Amino acid sequence: MNIVIIGTGNVATVFGRAFKKAGHTILQVAGRNSVAASELAYELDTVSTNYWSQVDKTADVYLLTVSDSSISAIAKELSFPGKVVAHTAAAVPVEALKTVSNHHGVFYPLQSIRKEMADIPEIPVFFDGSDEKTKTVLEKLARSIAGNQVMYAGNEDRIKLHVAAVFVSNFTNYLYALAEQYCRKEGLDFKLLQPIIEETALRIRAVSPGDVQTGPAIRHDNETIQKHLQLLASQPALQSVYKFLSDSIEQGK
Repeated sequence: MNIVIIGTGNVATVFGRAFKKAGHTILQVAGRNSVAASELAYELDTVSTNYWSQVDKTADVYLLTVSDSSISAIAKELSFPGKVVAHTAAAVPVEALKTVSNHHGVFYPLQSIRKEMADIPEIPVFFDGSDEKTKTVLEKLARSIAGNQVMYAGNEDRIKLHVAAVFVSNFTNYLYALAEQYCRKEGLDFKLLQPIIEETALRIRAVSPGDVQTGPAIRHDNETIQKHLQLLASQPALQSVYKFLSDSIEQGK
């Protein structure tokens, strides 16, 4: 397929590499930052523009890989009637691009995408579209880079998946950051926790997280919990997080 990528960030970069590797042609990279657009275009062996009026009109697919909050404003600047146009946001409805084309959709990767990824990892890619043509084109495009990890998901399912992803990725990483700060303050090596982090993540490949919950809260070990809370007395914010999560685990079992 001939593709125009609109955006120059993490998703634009990694998807651009994946599309090129899969044999698609990147006709153009468009972005408001002319330097970033030029750099990505150079990597993808194509041309760039930072003017919406100069976006190539001959592509098969136009992919908006921009922030959720930018989609509406950029959509007002674009018009590709008859073309397939999609954004990559979970929390933005498919209808956000209805003024751009009658063939509008969503191409959502369930992963935190980072530029340093040399290639797109094996991740689920969800598609949606305003009509069968859009769905067919986006599904075919997704399968060219994600194989069998491609599924349809409407507006409601995508945002629910996004909520779940925030819990398992964003919130979990925040807890890692809190633990690292605690270790640093107490003169401990955070890297010593890496094996238990990895083991916990690998464990749930085979079993339900709820079935393998461990720790003092699940055992109702109040004596240990109180010792931990005392150790955290000088860090009230961290102590509050510890208490909230311990209470939640105890009440949930």
